[in-house]
Amino acid sequence: MALTTRLSLKTIRLPYHYHNLFIVTLFLFTLIIILIAAYHAFKYGDAPQNSIYNAIVLSNINTLPTEVLNADSPAADITNSSCTYFNCFNVYRCGSRGNKPLVYVYPPKIYLDGLHKPITSQMTKEFYQILNALVSSKFYTSNPHEACIFIPSIDTLNQNRLKLQEVSQALKTLPFWNGGENHLIFNMVPGSVPDFNTVLDVSVGKAMIAGAGLSTLTYRSGFDISLPVYSPFLDNFNRNNNIKRTWLLMSSQININSIFEQDLMELKSSFPKEILLLGPCLQYNPMNNTVRCSGKDVYKYPTVLQTATFCFVIRGARLGQSVLLEAMATGCIPVIVADSLVMPFYGTIDWTRAAIFVREIDVLQVISILKKISQQRIVELREQGTWLYKRYFKSMQKITDTTLEILADRVFSNIARNYVYWNVPPYKDNMSPLFLPLTAPKTRGFTAVILTYDRLELLFLLINKIVKVPSLSKVLVIWNNQQKDPPHSSRWPKLTKPLKVIQTKENKLSNRFYPYDEIETEAVLSIDDDIIMLTTDEVEFAYEVWREFPDRIVGFPSRIHMWDNTTNCWKYESEWTNSISMVLTGAAFHHKYWNYMYTTAMPGDIKEWVDEHMNCEDIAMNFLVANTTGKAPIKVTPKKKFRCPECTNTEMLSADLTHMVERTQCINKFSSIYGTMPLKSIEFRADPVLFKDVFPEKLKRFNDIGSL
Repeated sequence: MALTTRLSLKTIRLPYHYHNLFIVTLFLFTLIIILIAAYHAFKYGDAPQNSIYNAIVLSNINTLPTEVLNADSPAADITNSSCTYFNCFNVYRCGSRGNKPLVYVYPPKIYLDGLHKPITSQMTKEFYQILNALVSSKFYTSNPHEACIFIPSIDTLNQNRLKLQEVSQALKTLPFWNGGENHLIFNMVPGSVPDFNTVLDVSVGKAMIAGAGLSTLTYRSGFDISLPVYSPFLDNFNRNNNIKRTWLLMSSQININSIFEQDLMELKSSFPKEILLLGPCLQYNPMNNTVRCSGKDVYKYPTVLQTATFCFVIRGARLGQSVLLEAMATGCIPVIVADSLVMPFYGTIDWTRAAIFVREIDVLQVISILKKISQQRIVELREQGTWLYKRYFKSMQKITDTTLEILADRVFSNIARNYVYWNVPPYKDNMSPLFLPLTAPKTRGFTAVILTYDRLELLFLLINKIVKVPSLSKVLVIWNNQQKDPPHSSRWPKLTKPLKVIQTKENKLSNRFYPYDEIETEAVLSIDDDIIMLTTDEVEFAYEVWREFPDRIVGFPSRIHMWDNTTNCWKYESEWTNSISMVLTGAAFHHKYWNYMYTTAMPGDIKEWVDEHMNCEDIAMNFLVANTTGKAPIKVTPKKKFRCPECTNTEMLSADLTHMVERTQCINKFSSIYGTMPLKSIEFRADPVLFKDVFPEKLKRFNDIGSL
């Protein structure tokens, strides 16, 4: 026993070389730890590095400065209702990487209260999808110092799952919080019993709220972003377009506001065959949301919504209702009965194109209101609702991406997308195929393409005038006479701009629209050889107007098409009117793209008709452009009709008595080929600034603009 005791107390000494090895190993390990810490500090700066497994105990926040703890006190104003984009958003943080607001997502952490319990429940699937969409978006940045917008990774989607005071404290611990400036908080279930507040009961300071069920009383227009309440039923839902819609109106909400329950019962008693009222299935499991019941009849949800034309979206305990997206997904047109509800993406989405709004006081009149809606309007509402759902609301990814795009338009308003981009499906907008900027480049100028046959005196006179236009880049003469060669080069005017003559193989009017390789500019001035009355200022001004509308025909002589009730046909009209639908290409600017389209993609036998009848090539070009863009041409300057003092009436094609008759025939033939009338009428004319004002001539840019 004594021996054992002595052995236990004996000190064991390692050999000297083992002792040195231990010291060296310890030193190297310590050095590696220091280097790793230095690397992360250098790479991320002040960015938080705690992983989701690291916990922050909020009881330790007492070490923070007093002004940080007291900032955004909930007792003062939870949402800071005075916040606007101009006083609570720091736009100077944005633009570090071009016209794109970069978004930084805080690394996820676990926040614990004083009892070391999490302040939020486990992260929801929807919030995880939001974070994943943010990180995978084109706006994401991992560098907080170049970020424009900051997203806390605290799941605030459902207020009922939060410890509100602790969440407020957790937000203040974020290293870039700065009173909430440029932060965006996501929320879809605001408020709790008994009042179901329409705002998140968390002190957010200057932060923006992207929330569902926002009220017009608390929504900060131009600052907050209204979201829809997402429905988990839609994750795997596939719409069946073959189901017959037997009900005019359906109500499928489970928790409808009690003030509307009696109104719905009264509607049902008055219109039993028009309206279907669904509720929870009490005889089964009332918590099963995948079924709805009407008496003893059980319906699968949300499939049953496909049997109704219209679906109620009524104010419940909360303003936001998931049935809105469920109705849109099933092709059921939403009928909104919630006076103070801020619709999703308000200010961007035009909901009047996809939903019916009924005042709460008029809910008993809803059946008579819906019966007055035409079938065509119903089709339009359903198509628009389906398109909006697929583009903006089909998934949390879509909702998040749309939120970021709206923020991008808000920050960089100079390049913000317009109403058409957000609300008009591409197949209805006839989007221009040119994809040009708002203003076409001016550097290259334009090419003047002159179609001529054998009027040399007029041709030379026109060339000498057109060459004085400052923006002219080149003159291209299309010699359409195969019986006679163009004059020798010595006879042509001596110019300061390039001139090229092309002799065609056949005398066709369509030769003026051939995509010649010699046309190197985007802008083309198509002009007849007898249009010698235009001034230099008029041509230069027309080119400036075309640069603002590069996908349209911009020119001088205008015409209109009208419907003739006596003949039940379209009529070509050249009389002076306030409306125009065509600008004749005898003196007009257009993009050279249309030359390719005219030559290679003209529908039917229109091109052959033009060449055979030696007429209507200008009408054909107007049809082509209007059908592709859905836009009207633009007339410039006051001149209505052109006169050619050097020409006699017998020389002018338009003097032929059959000319107007053929022009009318062209319009009717072309419209029958297109299957519609693509020409758009417009009451608009572009004139220079100060054109008719009494100002000194030297203050006006375009002085030499002719009168009527």
